[in-house]
Amino acid sequence: MQRVIHWFRRDLRLHDNTALLAALRAAPEIVPVYILSTWRRHHRWTGSPRQQFLCGSLGALAANLERIGGRLIIRQGHADVEMRKLLTETRAEAIFFNRDPDPFGRQMEDKIAAMARALGASVHPFQDIAIHERDEVLTGKGEPFRVFTPYSRAWRKLPKPPVHRAPRRFASPHGIPSLPLPTLDTWGLKADAEIITPGEDAARKRLEAFMCIPVGKYGETRDIPGAAATSRLSQDLRYGLLSAREIHARALAAREGAGAAEARGIDTYINELIWREFYMQILWHWPRVLESDFNPGYSAVRWYSPGPGLDAWRAGQTGFPIVDAAMRQLNATGFMHNRLRMITAMFLTKDLHIHWKAGESWFMQRLVDGEIASNNGGWQWSAGTGADAAPYFRIQNPWTQSVRFDPKGEFIKKWVPELRDIHPAVLSTAPAPGRRICAGYPRPIVDHAAERETTLMLFKQR
Repeated sequence: MQRVIHWFRRDLRLHDNTALLAALRAAPEIVPVYILSTWRRHHRWTGSPRQQFLCGSLGALAANLERIGGRLIIRQGHADVEMRKLLTETRAEAIFFNRDPDPFGRQMEDKIAAMARALGASVHPFQDIAIHERDEVLTGKGEPFRVFTPYSRAWRKLPKPPVHRAPRRFASPHGIPSLPLPTLDTWGLKADAEIITPGEDAARKRLEAFMCIPVGKYGETRDIPGAAATSRLSQDLRYGLLSAREIHARALAAREGAGAAEARGIDTYINELIWREFYMQILWHWPRVLESDFNPGYSAVRWYSPGPGLDAWRAGQTGFPIVDAAMRQLNATGFMHNRLRMITAMFLTKDLHIHWKAGESWFMQRLVDGEIASNNGGWQWSAGTGADAAPYFRIQNPWTQSVRFDPKGEFIKKWVPELRDIHPAVLSTAPAPGRRICAGYPRPIVDHAAERETTLMLFKQR
């Protein structure tokens, strides 16, 4: 072939990009394209923080391509329609892309394959977003796993694909029309969070920093939200600024020669990579989880209608310090620590009795690293309705969670300045009924002990 298209999607990088490297081997000229969505102002699955990160990452990708001789083409519209136009304009002979794990991307891939065949072009999809995907990790009976631990054992036993370097040279044809790089205004949005630095180069710096020291201590400190103890690579995986293969390979390399405690910490981190792929295979085999409970036995639970409680939870005004600090961090930065995701999700579902879909959607709109599969899996885990979920009767107490994971109140005081002068012991103790922790901070909107009993009743009566 002389000219092919590489369709960038969730792989906004040059290093270890499976489909891109295959395209470079297949033809001397590559048309690299990213197709922007057309929605405006509101979307169930994304929001301003994530789109801001996307804009920055596309700008970085365009610059990196230019440095080696390429040019990123930007189009906007339905991907199958725009790809048809691009095939006709460029006379490209094939489309190369990395497969999407979610059902929406899957549907579009089918449309593009049919369209390309009608035009006489070939389509070349590749596995890239996950180390192991779809039907690779199965039980002895050839069925998908429903429980994480046996899935993780099977996952670890499989051979891992190699990691490849970035291309040094790139040739794109001249004269292909392109839209300018997008800004938030492309979707009618405004910046409303101080997000982490986007782009492949920034992601690679984060990877290097994490692999130097923190990865070995991950098992000891990962649950402390006030510590800089996590990798902060989740958004880089979501947008493909780094490949999961490379992160896994680097973690294994760090494990070689590590002490026993450090090796355990690294194994704990690798488990998080496996959880990501476990939820992806759940979504692949059971796409209905985006609209209904994975465990249909809980579909009759009588959840409360969203109301002022949901608004207070979103705004970080519940009167529960650890919950409010987490929600304010999310709103201000587009990030929330994983331990806090569990605490806030259980609070919404078990203390306020609001269906997990309301929280799932809000997280997707606010999180820079919003990953449909992981987010859905996490919410259903917390609600007790998902695959290998916490039992419905395991209900986290926000007050004792504060004692365990923010004993000095450092994280709470950073994000809830009204409480900066309050003794840490007070931050982890429910005030007397009708009382406030301090003036200017809301009363707790519910009594946790009473709502725990309500949750048990609701689940038992289903």
